[in-house]
Amino acid sequence: MSDLLERLRGRGWRMTAQRRVVAEVLDGDHVHLTADEVHARAVAKLPEISRATVYNTLGELVSLGEVLEVATDKRAKRYDPNAHRPHHHLVCARCGAIRDVHPDGNPLADLPDSERFGFTVSDVEVTYRGVCPNCAAA
Repeated sequence: MSDLLERLRGRGWRMTAQRRVVAEVLDGDHVHLTADEVHARAVAKLPEISRATVYNTLGELVSLGEVLEVATDKRAKRYDPNAHRPHHHLVCARCGAIRDVHPDGNPLADLPDSERFGFTVSDVEVTYRGVCPNCAAA
């Protein structure tokens, strides 16, 4: 489970009711919600929360480095609270479901010097694509 709420409290982030609800909605394993999905779930907990507040809060969380903005295809951006543990994504090509994966090895080390073209590489993003069990069964 993500520790988003604890991380935000540890930073001294001002925890308004609206911010708390957005953080609660995002907390958990394999959470990759769109802004609209965050808003819908937040409204269920706090009916008066506005779409603008949700979007602004998501933007702040991304700016703080506490939430990752994930764009795995041409669909809406998704928000991932698993920002402090390196991981990759496994994406269903049919429904767009996303799972965090933690394969062994270091993909940064797997890039040979001859393929770096003089770059100092600091980060790697890997997206595995396939069909999830639900879509495969349908």
